Amino acid sequence: MKKKIIVAIILILSIVLTGCAGLDSEINSLNGSITGNTYECQFFSNHGQKFMTMKGQKIDINENIIREHTYTGDGWGYVQTLSSVITITIDGNEVESCGTTILFMEEGLTPDVDFTMQDINSTAEGFSDNTIIANVVNRYKNYFGKPRVVVIQSQLGDPIMAFSGDSVYYTVCEDLPKTTKLMIDGHALYIHRANFQIIDRDLLV
Repeated sequence: MKKKIIVAIILILSIVLTGCAGLDSEINSLNGSITGNTYECQFFSNHGQKFMTMKGQKIDINENIIREHTYTGDGWGYVQTLSSVITITIDGNEVESCGTTILFMEEGLTPDVDFTMQDINSTAEGFSDNTIIANVVNRYKNYFGKPRVVVIQSQLGDPIMAFSGDSVYYTVCEDLPKTTKLMIDGHALYIHRANFQIIDRDLLV
């Protein structure tokens, strides 16, 4: 009887953990954030024109901490702050970048080439659509991943590309300037310095 209970618990944990996009993101990070995965880096102008592509098997993004001269209540001094310059390491070689829109797409992640944007006209259909309840429910749904569409634009609002997935999770990177990490059906996408929307797929049907 005890063995059956243990087996049942293991099966339940396996199902829960396998379907958790948040855990997928943590596992991806344990592989070295970006290091250890094959990524394609695409660089875009402010108008959304791709001007450079880089690909490597071991890619990492690192922040740069600088000393900033500033005035405090006790007078002028220096504080440590996050620089806008990021260092991209590609198979041992470095690229310094500042201000450019960059997408880091893990191998196996493919944009939706036939996606067309549409206006959204939604209506509430019951108690569960109450904003207070929906905010709490959606917070947990985001951690486990849900069907969503990601629309990415340049810094001036020009369309770049779109992605969709059945299990989409996102998190804002605390240690990287202006960077958001998404997990789309188990594949990582880092968005650096770009406008984007993450839309529940139910709003587009």
